[in-house]
Amino acid sequence: MDLTVRHLIELAFAEDIGSGDITSDYAIEAETRGEGYIVAKEDLIVCGTAVAEDVFRMLDPDVVISTVFSDGDAVKKGETVMTFAGNLRALLKGERTALNFLQRLSGIATNVRSYAEEMKGSTARLVDTRKTIPGFRTLEKYAVRVGGAYNHRMALYDGVLIKDNHIAACGGIQHAVDRIRRHVSHLVKIEVEVTTMDEVREALAAGADVIMLDNMDLDQIRDAVAVIDRRALVEVSGSVVKEQLKALAETGVDIISSGALTHQARAVDLSMRIK
Repeated sequence: MDLTVRHLIELAFAEDIGSGDITSDYAIEAETRGEGYIVAKEDLIVCGTAVAEDVFRMLDPDVVISTVFSDGDAVKKGETVMTFAGNLRALLKGERTALNFLQRLSGIATNVRSYAEEMKGSTARLVDTRKTIPGFRTLEKYAVRVGGAYNHRMALYDGVLIKDNHIAACGGIQHAVDRIRRHVSHLVKIEVEVTTMDEVREALAAGADVIMLDNMDLDQIRDAVAVIDRRALVEVSGSVVKEQLKALAETGVDIISSGALTHQARAVDLSMRIK
């Protein structure tokens, strides 16, 4: 089990179980065993089955689990996602934690799949952002991949993205790029966020590897793509909506990034039932 996932589950247990489940502990004999299943209450793309399994196994190492669907599968309303048999107290203690992970991650995967469907046939790559729930980024970015999109940088440590505040602090794009270039490996690409055509040209002159067009309209994006002329990768970002994805991709950009893939995803409806 990934240490990040274990830590998140432990935090969830501390939050939800605390010193014990006084309802299950008093209502059910300690050695009672039971069977149950998780069912979809709406159509969805499932994600997080392994995390749900980890939840139950941390409470009952002897639990027997069968996953009917794998992450990335389309599940119809009423279909069973997974079944399990084990200590009944443990199953009930893990119910809400397992469902919370499954509902959140499946919600992201379902949302992302609907975006990815809009871009079928396009060579542009749909990517996420760092707009994730604190602590959940690894899992949420996994759900993005399950849904059919790609990840942007994971965090501040694994990719250079010079934004407006960096440009202001350094006194211009060229200064910012030069300062960073002196310190990072030649293997690290430098991306610059721009909002005007003048900044596009400045980023090109500075040797940016990727130029992010922030909140530009379609005409501005087409102009920028023509000016850049494949001398750098072109990313478009800012207020990206699902209905505009196809038009954005047709401008010739290489990457479309959207925070809505994660931060606008709603939890899907799943339920656990004991037989």
